Amino acid sequence: MKRCAGDIAFDSVNYMLLFFLGLATLYPFLYVLGVSLSSAQEVNVIGLRLFPSEPTLEVYRKVLESSKLYSAYMYTIIRTVLGVSLTVFLVTLTAYPLAKKSLPHRGLLMKLLVFSMLFNGGLIPSYLLIKNLGLIDSIWALVLPGAVGAFNLIIVRNFFESIPAEVLESARMDGAGEMMIYARIMLPLSIPILAVIALWSAVSHWNAWFDAMIYINDTKRQVLQLFIRRTVLENSGTIVDDQAMLDPAMITPQNLKAALIMVVMLPILCVYPFIQRFFTKGIMLGSVKG
Repeated sequence: MKRCAGDIAFDSVNYMLLFFLGLATLYPFLYVLGVSLSSAQEVNVIGLRLFPSEPTLEVYRKVLESSKLYSAYMYTIIRTVLGVSLTVFLVTLTAYPLAKKSLPHRGLLMKLLVFSMLFNGGLIPSYLLIKNLGLIDSIWALVLPGAVGAFNLIIVRNFFESIPAEVLESARMDGAGEMMIYARIMLPLSIPILAVIALWSAVSHWNAWFDAMIYINDTKRQVLQLFIRRTVLENSGTIVDDQAMLDPAMITPQNLKAALIMVVMLPILCVYPFIQRFFTKGIMLGSVKG
């Protein structure tokens, strides 16, 4: 089929916009990577330098020797794994009955869910609730408040509604109960949407820092992003354990901060490509019905 000049011009403009958008997105990443691999002399040179002339891994060696980094890493990994597990379990367990049209007051429950997306109690009531529950300085203060998000719940409920009712009726005729149907049929068929929910939850927990700043007072339990914030923005913490061992001719604070940022970004960059193939399929299937 022959394309007209308007279609060619439209596609050309789209490609140009996407190219510049991708370049604007990629530039900060390349800049931080270049700084983390540069020597102190190159970092202090004024000008644009994305690719160091003499790359060195000395900064990464120093960063990876930090016990503070490993402590923050472990606490963040525990938070992410626990938060994703709770979110996937509770969201699917709640969405399954909401997907049934025979559920009493189903419409009212959905309206309350949408209402919770628009309004909330605010920061002070949330803090008082967490404090009165005795969750201050506990990892549960970081994973329980957002375990069941209304948006995730609606997406999963819509996905469950798209599963043919004949499949469920056939299972009931074979003697399967509701929990058996939920565990043996609904969950295996919902892998694409569950991968999407798990990815959203993992990125959210991995990048979260504000709730940890409010609810966690113990510095040994600080999450990774809060450790980065205090190091990069507030300069209130040191990356390495012994600053006196640093060679100022090879390592600068800019090197250390850039290397720390790259080390923190690495897990998400490694996980995302394996889940990306589920992303488009899952989100489209979960948004078919309203």
